[in-house]
Amino acid sequence: MEKTQARRGDTITFVKKYAMIIVLVLVVIFFTTMTQGSILAPMNISSLISQNAYVFVLATGMLLCILTGGNIDLSVGSVVCFVGAVGAVLMMNHHWNMYAAIAVMFAIGIAIGAFQAFWIAYVRIPPFITTLAGMLAFRGLSNVVLDGLTVSIKEQETFVKLFGGGANCYVPAIFTVGGANGLCLLVTLVAAALFLFSQIRQRLIRSSKGYETEKPFAFWFKSLAITAVLTAFGVALSFHKGIPTVLIWVVAVVLIYHYITSNTTIGRAFYAVGGNEKATKLSGINTNKVYFLAYTNMGFLAALAGMITIARLTSAQPTYGQNYEMDAIGSCFIGGASAYGGIGTVPGIIIGAVLMGVINLGMSLMGVDQNMQKVVKGGVLLAAVIFDVVSKRGGKLLAKD
Repeated sequence: MEKTQARRGDTITFVKKYAMIIVLVLVVIFFTTMTQGSILAPMNISSLISQNAYVFVLATGMLLCILTGGNIDLSVGSVVCFVGAVGAVLMMNHHWNMYAAIAVMFAIGIAIGAFQAFWIAYVRIPPFITTLAGMLAFRGLSNVVLDGLTVSIKEQETFVKLFGGGANCYVPAIFTVGGANGLCLLVTLVAAALFLFSQIRQRLIRSSKGYETEKPFAFWFKSLAITAVLTAFGVALSFHKGIPTVLIWVVAVVLIYHYITSNTTIGRAFYAVGGNEKATKLSGINTNKVYFLAYTNMGFLAALAGMITIARLTSAQPTYGQNYEMDAIGSCFIGGASAYGGIGTVPGIIIGAVLMGVINLGMSLMGVDQNMQKVVKGGVLLAAVIFDVVSKRGGKLLAKD
């Protein structure tokens, strides 16, 4: 009886911990069946990356804001549009050097983030109000900069290729293997091997120090499943055009911020503030600085997302960036970030972003109406937050009085 209960408890813990991965697998299987496998075609997988690159970037920054206590940044979509608009006008209308324009775009993004961060961190104006004001203001400024018009940047071929726009923005194939991009296959195998090695190494280190480790089944299931997915993903890309240049930006952002949040003092400070701000402050951590860094960083990543957006669409328009903040926020909560703060990981929000992307792509291939797609995405987001809240109450749906 005790062994049965222990196994049941382990199963429940496993399902809770990897719920979104399980859901992602089920969603992929569902859409694979409904689209006769076309969702897994190499071209569609490549499109999934290109179309959702901005989500990965923005969601990574949004995670830091959410960690501080469930706070969000509503202005990122407008900042993406404004930064992209300024960059396009500088390069096309004023004939600025591309690298100078990039520097200005990053500077504007950081300045906007720092401006909003000041009011949030030091004046303690609620983030919702501060960023809502930013959402309205920078959307309006985008219209002013563009004069309500579209500015094409097709002539800026180097910029477009650098940030992953256009049809030929892929890492060149140095050699081929059976019709596949050999470089892409090599990078895939190395990445999969390094991931598996790092997982085993971390487990051995934790075990040698006497820390608690995952059950063997859970560890190997997770590690081998992710390794298999990485390999399949890379092989699929190799049979299309190889590695999209925008994927390099996404991987760089994900790896850097995963390291920051899991291996640095400032990274742990974000979790501490979200867990208990008063206790964190009493322990000597400058909580104002933590808030300031979170929102300044959000401005920096919004600038990068702005460049990725105008490169992919080869133009700047006053309407770009609409609902980007919702995609980023949704990816974070679906990927396991807590609505109360203090909980969430970069790999988790990537899973959330991929899930949202798969749902979008799958429904598009099935010809589902755009309005119904929004209904489904809203339902998925609500279900993820309900799961988070109910889990913290020990499985009880209704709160006590």
